[in-house]
Amino acid sequence: MSNKKKVYVAFSADILHEGHIKILQHASKFGKVTIGLLTDEAITSYRQLPHLNYKQREVILKNIRFVDRVIPQKTLDYTENLHLIKPHYVLHGDDWRTGIQKLTRQKVIKQLQKWSGKLIEVPYTRNISSSKIKSEILKTGTTPEIRKSKLKRLIGAKNIIRILEAHNSISGLIIENINLKIKNKYFEFDGIWSSSLTDSVSRGKPDNQSVDISTRLNGLSEILDVTTKPVIFDADNGGKIEHISYTVKSLERAGVSAMVIEDKIGLKKNSLFKNQKNAKHDSIKSFCNKIKAANWSKISEDFMIIARIESFILGKSLSDALKRANAYSKAGADAILIHSNEKTPKQIFAFSKKFIKSKFYKPMIAIPSTYSKTSEKQLDKIIATYQILDNPNVMVGFNRRFYSNFTTGIKIIKKHAS
Repeated sequence: MSNKKKVYVAFSADILHEGHIKILQHASKFGKVTIGLLTDEAITSYRQLPHLNYKQREVILKNIRFVDRVIPQKTLDYTENLHLIKPHYVLHGDDWRTGIQKLTRQKVIKQLQKWSGKLIEVPYTRNISSSKIKSEILKTGTTPEIRKSKLKRLIGAKNIIRILEAHNSISGLIIENINLKIKNKYFEFDGIWSSSLTDSVSRGKPDNQSVDISTRLNGLSEILDVTTKPVIFDADNGGKIEHISYTVKSLERAGVSAMVIEDKIGLKKNSLFKNQKNAKHDSIKSFCNKIKAANWSKISEDFMIIARIESFILGKSLSDALKRANAYSKAGADAILIHSNEKTPKQIFAFSKKFIKSKFYKPMIAIPSTYSKTSEKQLDKIIATYQILDNPNVMVGFNRRFYSNFTTGIKIIKKHAS
């Protein structure tokens, strides 16, 4: 058979095994093999973030002798690449005739018919799969460095990231393992939120920094022992500027991905309470210095500093919130958490529409505890500008409450290109 024939094979190739090699070896018999390598974005649209990023996977595949070239496949849908290449053959394992890829298979057949192309299906290699191998790998745990880097990778790869609060090892295990199938799509949590509120309440104490950072870190270590997903740590106001470097270093050593610090000062009062008359707002200059101190203390660029703005909580204006957001971003914050305790997301959406236009724009986080009935679909429609949406007490991604009022969910939404 002429080696001028074009053959197309789509792979995620996060963990290569003998089944993949078998398909590539068979494909090479029909002509020159082009691999459509699924991007991180494509993979995370239906499963967890891959262990290896696109570039790492690309290097591996380019060095397999059956492969002639590797190109990105940006979605699960083959259509764009098939029209670009117009292959004579597409090869795939025969395991996609049912399940989540059934529709994709039908589209491939339809496209190939336009130029008399042919789908060749290789018998599935039994008793081995990437999913099973990944499951075994996860049992061995992860390293602090790998865990720490996952949050930034997720923000780059996914439009929506679902994160839920954990305050002990059992709740951590729930986040690690829960997986729901809804209308042929799989949903799971991408990471963990370590909340000062639930860390306090679970110990029978008020949410006023009665539980110190060291105690919270000891509890967090139990969660880290049984999970592999990234962690965002709620550090309240971060304490005194002289102490913040020690907090950053402790969190980095543990493998935490991000620290949230708020710009309220004095004895903490939970922001969900309406009466905030005794609460004080830090000056912009003082809080910017705290952000800079946190940034100077971190070792890895993977560790994120998230600045939480309390302007709406303290009854201040949209312009005050925007002024602070620009200043904090300029000072080095990696993301901006904008907080509101209103029953609708009106304040948050007004902020987002303005801040998205700022030259100091950074990923944004919102906390919809008090407007938790807002569905993910509604949020997606309005928050096309958001990268991060932090959601205590509910899991907005499924539009229903999870196991108790103590749970905290976060969603991270990637900014769409305009």
